[in-house]
This record gives sequence, structure tokens and C-alpha cells, in this order.
Amino acid sequence: MKLPIRAAIYARISKDISGQALGVERQLIDARKYAADNGWIVAEEYVDNDASAYRGKKRPEYRRMLEDISAGQRDAVIVYKLDRLTRQPRELEEFADVMAQAKVKDFGVVSGEVRLASSEGIAMARLLGTFAALESDIKSDRLKRKAQEIAEAGRPNGGNLRPFGYEKNQLTMVESEAVAIRELASRYLAGESLGSLTAWLQDNGISSVAGLPWRTTALRQTLTNPRIAGLRAHNGVIVATAVWPAIITPAQHKQLVAAFARKAQSNRRAPRRYLLSGMLRCSKCGNKLYSSARRDTRRYVCMSGPDHGGGCGRLTIVAAPVEEWIAEAVLMRLDSPEIADALAGRAAVDERHSVLVEELQADQAQKLELSGMWARKEISSADWKEARDILDAKLYTIERQLSQITGTNTLDGIAGHGGELRTSWDSLNLTRQAAIVAAVLDFATISPGTGGGRREVDPNRIVPSWRL
Repeated sequence: MKLPIRAAIYARISKDISGQALGVERQLIDARKYAADNGWIVAEEYVDNDASAYRGKKRPEYRRMLEDISAGQRDAVIVYKLDRLTRQPRELEEFADVMAQAKVKDFGVVSGEVRLASSEGIAMARLLGTFAALESDIKSDRLKRKAQEIAEAGRPNGGNLRPFGYEKNQLTMVESEAVAIRELASRYLAGESLGSLTAWLQDNGISSVAGLPWRTTALRQTLTNPRIAGLRAHNGVIVATAVWPAIITPAQHKQLVAAFARKAQSNRRAPRRYLLSGMLRCSKCGNKLYSSARRDTRRYVCMSGPDHGGGCGRLTIVAAPVEEWIAEAVLMRLDSPEIADALAGRAAVDERHSVLVEELQADQAQKLELSGMWARKEISSADWKEARDILDAKLYTIERQLSQITGTNTLDGIAGHGGELRTSWDSLNLTRQAAIVAAVLDFATISPGTGGGRREVDPNRIVPSWRL
């Protein structure tokens, strides 16, 4: 008695826009009919949905089918079209080898038959595979050109998830989310950390567009996305003004990109526990005071040794009282005439900041272009290294200059309102408090103590040097 032929059906669709796998289901229906017409039994159906056979995406079901054929569990294979099986000539050769080694001669193509068991069939399959690969190349180039045209026209691209701040049509602003973005941008530029901003979103019940809690990585992507500034980017380069309304200004976008670049370079990750870290100096040696806890008491200490700048190691002050005194001094100074006079000259600082940001972005783009020239072998490794070193030196200088310019957004809406801020000071998180203090105070020199408890501090020990 002749055993029935056990057929494997393979179906694949490279882009399932609807998410309903309708293209795969149509392939399966026609393949099942093909099996029935030939008297074959469908032993198993292998389906890779939304997986490309041209770009090398992993196709687990395809690999599993090859394993079953090699194990002698399948006597035939059915596909709707040859390009559903593969679009890569080398992968077709692998498939033909697996079929030959397993002595599987029956290979059904619903839209036309190719017999891999014969030399003519292999040649025809190779020819069809070459044309399928060429078709994919042409289609890919056409889609790239279309995407470029859409971007240069300032129009949005597709996507199932809407961008935060905009409706699903990617054009209409969601005002409540736009308000949140503006506050997030302002607070980050004022010195608040991504972690505390993410916590703020969580505390206020503001979810991502996927309905999930925010992560710092997602928040960083949102705040640095040119889209929220009404700019259209393509392949990481801004190519046009967008047709949708901007939530923040292009200048704010540049400031955000520069701020994130500086934070990445400084690589500061530890959460802040001390308000005045880096802002206190020892009157004896001029060295910075370092935060240090002893038992349950937070302190600022002048530390000796090469790892701490060679301090004298002979000065200590309890943290809480000095933090309270300086915070109160800063709040009082926010309402002083000195602050008003200092802020009157901020326009020049703002202009210098914008110029530096533009220089930074231009040099970063040039460095990226330089890497591309080396990859395309247009310049030698020696030329690439020489030019790269020059650009790295320029980038380092610009970063240092930017780091010396106080964020101009820090005191927006605060200067002249120290009394009001005092009532809400304790509700601000530590990074926001530190940013406000650092915008006003350059540093404070601490003198040796003459006694007193942990809960009080002698004001005569503190000599502030004001930035504003």
C-alpha cells in the first residue's frame, strides 16, 4: 500500500499592515486546495507573518520546516509563490540542498510549478529567485525615494502608534500632552533629571501612547525628537519644516539636544542626595567639600588625599543646617534688585548659547560625514584619524564652553517670586532645587566651626559667592 504524501505548507507575508494576517490566510487557502487537488495530506502549516525573506529577518517557522524536512517528516512542500519561500538566491540553494539530501522531490507552487528535483527545475528556480531579488531591490529603492520625498515635503510618515503630543493622524496637537511636553522640556533644561521627570509623569497619571508607564529612554527620545519642534527629520537629519504645529521652539530643541549631549559626556548617573554637591569650598585650603555620611548624619567634608584634590582634611559641616541657610538666602536673593540687573544681560548669554549649539551640531554632522567617507574608502585611515582628532578637540572645547553657561531656562517664572517659591520649596525634588541654587550661587566658602549642634549653623561660617 502506497503511503500518502505528507505535505508542508509554507506561508509568509513581509508586512502585515492590518495585523490580521489576511495575506497569509489567502496563501494557506490556495495551498490547501493545491494539496487536495494532488491527493496530498497537509501534515503541517508553517507560517511566518510580517517577516521579510529579503532583508534577513529571522523566520523561525521556515527554519523549523527545514529541520522537519531533514528529519524525513515531510514528503512535499507547497508555497503560494516562490518569492514567498525566499528572495535570496543563496537561501534558495540551501533549500534545494535540504530537499535533495532528504530525497524530497515534490515541490508545489500554487501560481506555477517548479520541480527542484530536476536540473531544469533548479535552473528555473534560480532564475525566478534572481528576478525576485531584483524586484525587491527596485521596490526598496522606490520606497526609499518615496520616503525621502514625503520627508522633504514636511509630511508625517506612517506608523501604528501615534506620537506623544499629537493625534493618530500625526498632525493634530493633543493640548494636554503638549502642555506636559513643554513643562518637561523646561524642567529638564532647568537641571531636573530624567528619573525625576519620569516619576512626575507616573505620579500625575500621564501614560505613554501605548498606555504603559514612562521609561527614561522613551522620555529622552520624546524630548530630543525634532517633531515636537515642528521639524521633519529623515535618517537622523532635519530636512524640512513640518506641516504639523510645533509644541516647543526650534531653539528649545537645540538646547535640549545639547543638554542631553552634555549629560551623556559627563556620564553622571548617581541620584543626587545632597543639595549643595560641588558648590561648597574649604576656607583653609580652597578645596571642594565632598558629601559624606557618618551614621545617620549627612555631612560636607574637606577630604585629604590625591583622589579628592589634595584637601587639608580639617573641615566638616553638617549638611542639613547649611542647606537650609543657603536655600533661604537664594530665595531671598531671587527677589533682590541684583537678580533683576543680572537677568537684564541674559540676552547675550542666550545668543552665545545658540551659537555654540549650532557649532556643536555642525561639527557632529561633519564627524559623521567623515566616518562615511572613510567607510566608502574615499579617504585613508591616516587622513580620517587626523581630521577626527581636530574635530574631537573642537567638540571638547565647545562642550566645555556650554557647560560654563548656566541654563537660561532655570529661573524662568521664578525670578522676582522668591516669596511664592518658598511655600512650595519642599515639594520640589532635589534636582530641581539644586538647579535653582546653582543658577544663583557660584559657590560658598565654609569656615571652621566654633561649636554648636547639628540643627543649627553659624551664618558667619558661610561666605556665598553669587553667580547672579
